Amino acid sequence: MSILAGVVVGVLAWLFVRILLMGVYTVAQNERAVKTSFGRADRVPGKTTLDDPISDHLRPEERERYAYPQVRVIQPGGPYFKMPWQKIHKATVATSTVNMAVDQEDPTANSAGTRLDAVTKDQLNTGLTGQIRYRVSEANLYAYLFGIKKPVVHVMAYFVAVLRQRIANFEAKSPVGEANDGESISGETIGVSINDLRKNLRDLNDYMELECRSAQARYGVIFDASLITAIDPPLEVESALAAINTAHNQVSSDISLAQASADQKIVQSRRAVEIETLKAQAEVAPVKSLAEELFQQHKAGPGVLPAYLRNVKLGLLEKAQQIYMEAGK
Repeated sequence: MSILAGVVVGVLAWLFVRILLMGVYTVAQNERAVKTSFGRADRVPGKTTLDDPISDHLRPEERERYAYPQVRVIQPGGPYFKMPWQKIHKATVATSTVNMAVDQEDPTANSAGTRLDAVTKDQLNTGLTGQIRYRVSEANLYAYLFGIKKPVVHVMAYFVAVLRQRIANFEAKSPVGEANDGESISGETIGVSINDLRKNLRDLNDYMELECRSAQARYGVIFDASLITAIDPPLEVESALAAINTAHNQVSSDISLAQASADQKIVQSRRAVEIETLKAQAEVAPVKSLAEELFQQHKAGPGVLPAYLRNVKLGLLEKAQQIYMEAGK
């Protein structure tokens, strides 16, 4: 009987440790958790990611493919309790920064994670350096925890694929100006080169952020920022690009000087026209005033205008030093 009692006590002690002590857990402030029972996540009935605004960035043909169930997210705190057949899956939601050239499956790839290669439209092999900031989406933890085996590796590969596709098809746009007739000139595409990519790094980063907005609905990862900091050309074309840049800067300087000179001449011409116009108006104003005065004298009566003219003549005779009069015939 003592052996049986010992077995019972041992079983009870194991159950106490297994259920009570090992069943208690907590969730840190920078973590979110999902509970599974027999491998099935605790879901929100009848809700999928298509019911959440994060799916707005998916293309119509992708909506059915990335319709993940919404799960109950365990917020930071505790202690919480779980049964032995339940398991807790935790994910860090803090923002992480990673070098975009790092390959987590092959550390030797991309020059040991220091330089990401990409080919431009003019068949030049460029080297890209920069960083990516990302974080796990609390609104789509199912995709991050259960949809992908290695989510960070997968989303990094997705980012690199989008970036290389953009580099291969990148077309710089000319500045928007005005035609001779005053109509605006639309930004037409101009030559594609590494110089264009360097000058449009901000547009390239903005494009990557725009294209990666759907990653939250696809993989449960939010791209906070894409920071491409440098684009390096092959060594064999570096000197040629430097010469092209020097010539381009010289031409731009000459164009700017010519434009400034032309603008100055236009301003001077406009000012001269304004001055001559004011002079003409000053000469015409007394004539108009006199005509108006004579018209008013004429309207006053039949003898007013001759009397006015006689008085004007007398005033002129007083000022005259010599008077020539026609002799009578």
